[in-house]
Amino acid sequence: MEAAAEPSVEESPCTLQCSSIAFAVKILGDKWTSLIVLELSNGPRRFTELEHSLGIGPRTLSQRLEFLAEREVVRKTQYAEAPPRVEYELLQKGKDLMPVLQSMAQWCEKYDA
Repeated sequence: MEAAAEPSVEESPCTLQCSSIAFAVKILGDKWTSLIVLELSNGPRRFTELEHSLGIGPRTLSQRLEFLAEREVVRKTQYAEAPPRVEYELLQKGKDLMPVLQSMAQWCEKYDA
């Protein structure tokens, strides 16, 4: 009787799931990113509002917001006012992260992490 061949890496059921998890970790893997998404879940915020509410430095905040905007998680809206006003808000992709963050919070509560 011939032994069944092991599935190749390409055929592994985990391959797609693992690459999806890796993508999610790439988006949420930074501590500030999750906190920014959580803060924006309450509605649009100005840069300085995020900076003060999160206690994050302007350079780090700017980098994280740019990263999230490039991945269409947040939208940056600039208003032609004096002084200039810029707001950030979650797009649908960002809103869809909320159940993930809530599950993470529940896990932490369960294990007192």
